[in-house]
Amino acid sequence: MGKARLLIVEDDVDIANMLRIYFSGQNYEVDVAHRGGLALEKTRQNLPNLIVLDIMLPDIDGFEVCRSLRTHTRTSHVPIIFLTQKDERSDKLQGLELGADDYVTKPFDIEELKLRVQRAIQRAEQQSLTDPRSGLPAGRLIEEQLRRIIRQPDWALIDIRVNDYEPFKEVYGFLAGDAVLRFMAMMLNEVLDELGTPNDFLGHPGDDNFVIITTGTAVQPILARVKVRFPEEVQAHYNFIDRENKYLTTSASDGVVRQHPLMTLSMGVVSASQHEFADIREITEIAAEARRLDAK
Repeated sequence: MGKARLLIVEDDVDIANMLRIYFSGQNYEVDVAHRGGLALEKTRQNLPNLIVLDIMLPDIDGFEVCRSLRTHTRTSHVPIIFLTQKDERSDKLQGLELGADDYVTKPFDIEELKLRVQRAIQRAEQQSLTDPRSGLPAGRLIEEQLRRIIRQPDWALIDIRVNDYEPFKEVYGFLAGDAVLRFMAMMLNEVLDELGTPNDFLGHPGDDNFVIITTGTAVQPILARVKVRFPEEVQAHYNFIDRENKYLTTSASDGVVRQHPLMTLSMGVVSASQHEFADIREITEIAAEARRLDAK
C-alpha cells in the first residue's frame, strides 16, 4: 500500500514546516496549504487521506473550509482534524457540528496528534469509507450514493475498469500499481472539475475498478475526455522499452512467456433515462455488463 496522504492547512510557516517534516519522517506523503482557498483547491486536485486543519486562516477560516468540503460530494468523506488556537469549547462544538472527526488544541503534543491521525485514517478504512491507495470513497459510501440516486430523475453512472492492470502490477510491483490508482483518482477528479458538477461522485470499489456518478448531460463529455487523456498519460508509468513495444511480458511458473498489451480502459454507462431500477444491485450489474461489452 502506498503512503497515506496528509494535507496540513496552517498559515504559521514554522508550525506547517514542523508538521511536514515530522509526518514525512513517519512515512506519510505530506502537502501544505497556508490559506483556506488553496486547501480547497489542493483537496479537489489530489484527495488526501486526512486533513489537519487550523481554524484561524488569513482568507477563510477553518470552519468555512470544513463546511465547503462537507457540502461537496467528492470531498465530504475526507477525515478532518481541527487545530484550535485555545481550549475553547465553542470552537470544538462548532467543528464537530460541521463534521470534523477530531480536534487538537494548540500547543499540541506531536505524538498525540500522530495517534489521532492514525486512528482517524484507520477508522475510515475499517468502516469501508475510503480506499487507502486512492483516498477515494469505497464500499459503504458508494452504496449510500447509489441509494441516493436510485429515485432521482437525472443521473448517469460510469463503470470504469483498468484493463491489464494486474499484469502491469506483476511486472512493475505493487508500489507502481498503487501509483496508477492514484493517477486514476487524480485524472478523474480533474475531468469532473472541468466537465462535471460539485455534486458529482467519484468512487473506488476496489483495485482496477472506479465509478463516476454524474448528470445525464455531462456523461458524454466526461467519457470523451477520459478516453483522450488516459491512453496518453498512462504511458508515463511504463519504461521506454515497454512503451516502444506497446506490450510487456510475464513469465508463468510453467515457464510460458506471455505478452500483455499496455493498460486501456473499458467503460460502461447506465442512466435513469434508460432504465427503472428496483434495487441498487441492478444499477451495478447493468453498468458492469455495459462495461464488459465495451471491453470486447
